[in-house]
Amino acid sequence: MSGNKSLTGLLMVENSRRNTDLIANLVFNKPELFDELVEIYLRNEEPVSRRAVWAVDTVAEKLPKLLERYIESIAEALPRFEYDGLKRLSLRMLSRSPLPQKYFGELMNICFDWLISPKESVAVKIYAMEILYRMSGMEPELKKELADSIEWRITEGTPGFKNRGKKTLNKLYKEMNSRKIE
Repeated sequence: MSGNKSLTGLLMVENSRRNTDLIANLVFNKPELFDELVEIYLRNEEPVSRRAVWAVDTVAEKLPKLLERYIESIAEALPRFEYDGLKRLSLRMLSRSPLPQKYFGELMNICFDWLISPKESVAVKIYAMEILYRMSGMEPELKKELADSIEWRITEGTPGFKNRGKKTLNKLYKEMNSRKIE
């Protein structure tokens, strides 16, 4: 296989776990394809970018070193993503990667926006919450704002959001020497 067209063609065969795993296995065997896959993902073109990000995340979960040089590019592209899959998987990758200091403020703002937005999916909100929690470890003044944002949305959240929100709030309250949520 060579070139972007072949990888794009494979991504467009079908949107399935089987196809994602097939592409991920190609990258495991030929890591230089990872660059092409990331380039397709960062183009932000529906549906090929959404399918590419799924494969990128699958590869990055097993080989996180491959993703390291793209963390800043992902953080920079994040505000342009409109589709849930791109947002969700981009945040998922960022939630388990070193956070780029260069984009710290922008990343913080978009995560807060997506956390409190009634339009975003639960998964996007949960990964945004995780990233913000990690950021609060580096900038403790964020703890109160994050706790307030979670409290503001928790009553109308889904069971999954409420569960993760309560766990995150308990950690924040403990760190701020405050109360506990039951």
